[in-house]
Amino acid sequence: MTTTNTANENGNAQPTHTLRKKKGYGKKSEFETIGVAWTREDGGFYIKLYGTQIIDGGFYAFPIKAQSEDNTENGQ
Repeated sequence: MTTTNTANENGNAQPTHTLRKKKGYGKKSEFETIGVAWTREDGGFYIKLYGTQIIDGGFYAFPIKAQSEDNTENGQ
C-alpha cells in the first residue's frame, strides 16, 4: 500500500471508499451515500460521515475506482 492512496484527519487525498446504507427492501431498495473513508497504512480506515444521521444497523464500504483505472476500462 502506498502513502499516496491514504489520508489522515488533516490530509486532503481522495477517499478510497464510499460509505452507503441500504434503504428499502427487495427490488425497490436503493443505497444512500452516508460518507467516505480513506484506507490507512496500518490496514484500518479513517471514516467521515455526512450530516448528523442516526445509523440503525450497518453500512457498506465500496471501493472507489481510481481515475486511471476508469480510463483504461474505457479504452482511453
